[in-house]
Amino acid sequence: MADAAVRSKKPATSRHTPAGGAPTAAHTAAEASDPRIDIAAVTELLLGTWADTRREAREMIKDPVFWRVEGMPMAEHRERVLTQLHLLVHHGGSRRAFPEQYGGHGDNGANLAGFQELVLADPSLQIKSGVQWGLFGSAIYQLGTKEHHDKWLSGVMDLSLPGAFAMTETGHGSDVAAIGTSATYDPDTEEFVIHTPFRGAWKDYLGNAALHGKAATVFAQLITGGVNYGVHCFFVPLRDDEGEFLPGIGGEDDGVKGGLNGIDNGRLHFDHVRIPRVNLLNRYGDVAADGTYSSDIHSPGRRFFTMLGALVQGRVSLDGAATTGTALALHIALTYANQRRQFDSGVGTAEVVLLDYGKHQRRLLPRLAQNYAQFFAHDELLTKFDGVFSGRTDTPEEREDLETLAAALKPLSTWNALDTIQEAREACGGAGFLAENRLVGLHQDLDVYVTFEGDNNVLLQLVGKRLLADYAGRFKGKDPAALARFAVSQTAGKMFHGAGLRQLGQAVADRGSTARSVELGLRADQQHELLAGRVQRMVVDVAAALRPASRLAPPEAAALFNAHQSELIEAARAHGELLQWEAFTDGVNRVEDDGTKQVLTWLRDLFGLHLIEKHLAWYLINGRLSTQRASSVSRYIDRLVARLRPHAQDLVDAYGFAPQHVRAPIASGAEQARQDEARAYYAALAASGEAPISEKVAHKR
Repeated sequence: MADAAVRSKKPATSRHTPAGGAPTAAHTAAEASDPRIDIAAVTELLLGTWADTRREAREMIKDPVFWRVEGMPMAEHRERVLTQLHLLVHHGGSRRAFPEQYGGHGDNGANLAGFQELVLADPSLQIKSGVQWGLFGSAIYQLGTKEHHDKWLSGVMDLSLPGAFAMTETGHGSDVAAIGTSATYDPDTEEFVIHTPFRGAWKDYLGNAALHGKAATVFAQLITGGVNYGVHCFFVPLRDDEGEFLPGIGGEDDGVKGGLNGIDNGRLHFDHVRIPRVNLLNRYGDVAADGTYSSDIHSPGRRFFTMLGALVQGRVSLDGAATTGTALALHIALTYANQRRQFDSGVGTAEVVLLDYGKHQRRLLPRLAQNYAQFFAHDELLTKFDGVFSGRTDTPEEREDLETLAAALKPLSTWNALDTIQEAREACGGAGFLAENRLVGLHQDLDVYVTFEGDNNVLLQLVGKRLLADYAGRFKGKDPAALARFAVSQTAGKMFHGAGLRQLGQAVADRGSTARSVELGLRADQQHELLAGRVQRMVVDVAAALRPASRLAPPEAAALFNAHQSELIEAARAHGELLQWEAFTDGVNRVEDDGTKQVLTWLRDLFGLHLIEKHLAWYLINGRLSTQRASSVSRYIDRLVARLRPHAQDLVDAYGFAPQHVRAPIASGAEQARQDEARAYYAALAASGEAPISEKVAHKR
C-alpha cells in the first residue's frame, strides 16, 4: 500500500483569494459565495443528546453570582464556590443522578451534561460540585447499599453533608491497588480500624478536605482474620458541627495551587480511627459480624476493577468539561482574530485582519476541527455511560467497553485543552495574557485535568492492554495456517479493535460524504483507511514484540513490557484519535442541510488530514504513503483552512455561547469598535486633505 489514495484528475479549484494579507480575502461565507451553515442546527448537534439540560445549565450560569472573579484571594474564592454549591442545590442541579426514591431524578446522562457546562462559569465550581456529587456522593450510591443510601444520600444532595473522596495518597496516585491506608476489622467491637501507617499513606489532593468536608469515602486495604482482601471503600466521619476534626483524624491544607483555587484541597490522616462495621460500603464485598469476608465477585482483580469502574463518571465528565473549555478558548481567539488588524498587506492597503494570515488559520482552524470531533465523540461516550448506569445496557462487557472508551478519550481531550488554550493565548498576543480575557485562567484551571481521575499515560496504557487482549482473542485456538492467512489478508477494514464506538469491520461505505471531501486530497474512506491502518499496524507490532513474554520469568517479562510501553501508549492514542474521527463522521452523516453538511465535511477532512500530517513520519516509514503523496498532505491542509476561513465565525458561533458565558472583552465586539474608530479616523483625515505624507513619498518628490 505505497499510496493510500487514488490521485484525482480533477484540477484544483477555489473561489477564495489566498490568505496572507490580501485585502479581498473572503471573511464570511456570503463573501465567498459559499453555502452557510445552519448555525442553530449545528448548535443542536454540538449540544448533543442532552441539549435541553445543557441549555438549562447555561441559562442558570448567566447569573454573575456563578462567575469566577479574577484575582480573588484563595480564602474568598473558596467561600464563594461553597456558596455557589448551595445555589446549585437550590436550582436542583444536585439531584439529577440520584434515584427518585431519595428525591433525585435518576438521569445519569443529564447529570454529567449539566455538570460539564459549569466550566464556563468557574472550573473550580465544576470540580467542587464533582467532588461532592460525582465522587463522594457517587461512591456512597454506587458502592453502598440501601442502608447507606437511607442514611446519607439526602444529606449529600442538599449539602448538609459535604464530603471528600479519599482515594489518592501522597505516595500512590494512579496505582490505587498499592495504597497504604488500612481498614482492619475488630470482631470484638464489630468495628473497622482506619489507619495511615506512614506519611506516604496520607490521603492527598482531596477537595473538601481542607475545610468543608464533614465526612469522607475512604479507600483502604480491608484486612480481616489476618487476610488482606484488597481495596474497599468506607464511610468515615471527619469533623464535628463546629468544623473541628474528630479524634484520631488530622490533616493539612494543600494551600495555593496552580489553578482551581476555589477548591479547598487538603490532606487527611487517620490514627486508629474506629468506625462501625456497617460503614463499609458493601455492594461488592462484605464482612460479617464474626469477621468472615464474602463477595459475589470471587476474583480479587475483577472485584477491584468493578469497584473502580463504578466511579468511571469522573473520566467521562472531564472529557466533556475539557471539550467545552477548549471551545470557549477557540471562541475567544477566533472572534478576536476576525476583528483585530495587524500590518498592512505590503502594498499600501489597510491593515490585515489576523485570520487572513495563513499561519493564523493554520494554528487555530485544525484545533477547531479537533474540538468538533471531541464534541461528537463525547456525546457517544456519554450515551454509552447513560446506558450502563441507567441499567438499560448494564452488562460486564458494556462496562468494560465504557471504561476503555473513557480511558481513551479523556487523555486526548484534556491534553488538547492545554495545547489549544495555550495556542489561543499566543494567538491573542498581549491581550490574551490579560486575566480579564480568561485564557490564562482557563489554562491554569484545566492543567490538572490531565492527571485528575487517572494520569493520562496510565489510562492509555489500560487502553493499550485492552487492544492487545482483543487482538489476542482473535487467534485463540487458531492453527498456524489460519494465522498465516490472517496475516496476508489484513486491511484496516477487517481489523477488529473492539472497546470503542464500533468495530472496524463495519463497511467503509458507511463513512459517506466522499463526494464532498476535499478535492485532490484524501477522501473520507482513504482517511479512515490510513487512521485505522495505523492502529492495526501498531497493535500487531507491539503484540509481536511482547509475544516472548509468556515464556520468560516474571522479571524479564516485565522488562520486555517496559521496553515497549511507549509504543503501546502511542497505539492507544492512535485508537482514540480514530474513534474521534469516526464519531465526527457519524455526526456529519446525520446532517440533512446540504450547505451545513458540506462545511462540516470540510472540517472533518481537516481533522483527518491534521492527524495524518501529525503522524506523517510513521506513514512514510511504514510505507503507507508515497513520498509524493505525503508531501502533498500539507498542501491539502492549506487549501482546506483557506476554504474554511470564511466559515470560522459561524463555526464558533455555533457553540451557542452567550456573552455571559464568554466574558472576554476581546471577544465582546469591543475590538471591532476600536478598529472601526481607527479606520474612520484615518478615512476622515485622508478626506480632509490634511493627512501628512510618508517620508518615502516625500523623498520621491
